Amino acid sequence: MPTRTLRSSDDSVKISSRARALGTACLTAGIAAAALAPSASAGTGGATFVAMPQPSKVACVKDCKSRSAVRGGGSLKVAGKNLSGVSKVVFTGGPGRRDNVTVRVDPASDRSIKLKVPMRAPSGPLVVWAGSRAKATTKSVKVLPPPPPIKSAELTPSPGPSDPGAPALETGTSDNRFFHGERGGIEFKYRVGGNAPVKAQVQLLNQNNGATVMTWDAPEVAPGAVQSIRWTGKSAKGGAAPEGRYMFLLQVVDNAGLAARSATPDDARRDAFDFWHFVFPIKGKHNYGQGGAGFGAGRSGHSHQGHDVMANCGKKLVAARGGRVKVSSYHSRAGNYVVIDPVGDGNDHAYMHLARPASVEKGDRVYTNQQFGVVGTTGSSTACHLHFEMWSAPGWYDGGSPFDPLPYLRAWDAYS
Repeated sequence: MPTRTLRSSDDSVKISSRARALGTACLTAGIAAAALAPSASAGTGGATFVAMPQPSKVACVKDCKSRSAVRGGGSLKVAGKNLSGVSKVVFTGGPGRRDNVTVRVDPASDRSIKLKVPMRAPSGPLVVWAGSRAKATTKSVKVLPPPPPIKSAELTPSPGPSDPGAPALETGTSDNRFFHGERGGIEFKYRVGGNAPVKAQVQLLNQNNGATVMTWDAPEVAPGAVQSIRWTGKSAKGGAAPEGRYMFLLQVVDNAGLAARSATPDDARRDAFDFWHFVFPIKGKHNYGQGGAGFGAGRSGHSHQGHDVMANCGKKLVAARGGRVKVSSYHSRAGNYVVIDPVGDGNDHAYMHLARPASVEKGDRVYTNQQFGVVGTTGSSTACHLHFEMWSAPGWYDGGSPFDPLPYLRAWDAYS
């Protein structure tokens, strides 16, 4: 039997190629309790070995629909062997890595890991990583949408943790969802009890990753006075913040050093809201029509440049994304129509066959979710519907090209 020799500074070890192959097979399968996997070694330039993780069971422990189904924002427990070296767990969804979500973990023991489920984690197997190469895959886990945030625009007592004797807090948030570019932004209000001023800090937290997006500090807040903060959807660096769930978190400290919080950072519902970049443009029941309603369908002398969404005449039409009105006019084919250049998006949106002329004119500023008309059947149309187009930069008949808007419409429809 042929042999190979590995040499170090003070000894040599003979390893048979057959035994080496068997060891590699065990590593790949992850079936031996004592299996080891190579990992980069810091400072030596060589390699160290970590135990191959062997997860055997995944169970929901918080915000559960069942033992095997968890809501976003809830918690899971992974049980098994060789788990103390695990540094991250990846929620895998469909093919590829686009929808994968990674969670960093610090195992409680060699036999269990407890981890929080990100708000937008996909359903699918979990991949448990120890080091850079040792990994194992669990059975599929069903992840359901998180429960909706509590809608409470009025001030109500806050349930957050506080020191005995700390000032009482009341908070409220104007809505439980918010669209980028919507008029006025989203408002957070609070009121502090007691009889002396306090130091206050409000944080806006991205609950998908726990990051602090914005911070507002107030060195002296008078008791009994209602305070107000607004957020417009921009990140600290400018531009639209990522989509997801956010929350306002209030913390106050009085002159005696007693502290109070409006909620805990992992509260998925208190003073929380879901933030989206777009909204579905029809307010009411609708469907996506038959084959001829789709992009590219044949028409007399041309092809269909948008998608027809069927809805009753008179249903409200709103801007899917706020911006400037490029065109507001009438055409024999399009009927009453509007073209909007959305702020920060680059793709023009066209809305056609409105029942009446739009309530906006060329050059007007339009906000996301702002109504500008109603569904109709004007122009070359045989039924009530919205013909919706999307054009790439530089825009509608300005050098851009139309593309299929259906995937975008369906995505906006899913949460609107």
